Amino acid sequence: MSLQKLMAPRVGVAMLGIVGLADVANAATATTTFQVQMQITASCIINSAGNLTFPSTGVIAANVDATSNLSVQCTNTTPYNISLDAGTGSGATIAARKMTNSGNTVTYSLYSDSGRTTLWGDVIGTNTVASAGTGAAQIFTIYGRVPPQTTPAPATYTDTINVTVTY
Repeated sequence: MSLQKLMAPRVGVAMLGIVGLADVANAATATTTFQVQMQITASCIINSAGNLTFPSTGVIAANVDATSNLSVQCTNTTPYNISLDAGTGSGATIAARKMTNSGNTVTYSLYSDSGRTTLWGDVIGTNTVASAGTGAAQIFTIYGRVPPQTTPAPATYTDTINVTVTY
């Protein structure tokens, strides 16, 4: 067998490899770009509103104080106001909210400051708490006080306050 016949198949295989490399080297590409976007709109959520539970007491002869926390989260730079209504107690006002039980009441107030001098109410620009969103949860303390008053019958007294965030 001649050397030429032995080498012919190998030369053919080698040529196929070179042709394959030539195709990759001459390959064409196309590129483009696309946009990724998301619109953030001004919004707020109330993450939580903790119950305000006054400690048990007998005769209400001195102030009884308690606090709770409210967590609000608004988009960054969004201005907002937090309002607290007068509650569901019959005859309640912002200054004199009413916890009730079987027609009996315990009067209390809610404040936005630790000194309990600024009533927290529901009139924007007057007695609400204003802030601006940071994008993260912001915690606000609600300061409650039951002032000295005629003590009603022993029982558990309750009220429900509506929290509103206006933005």
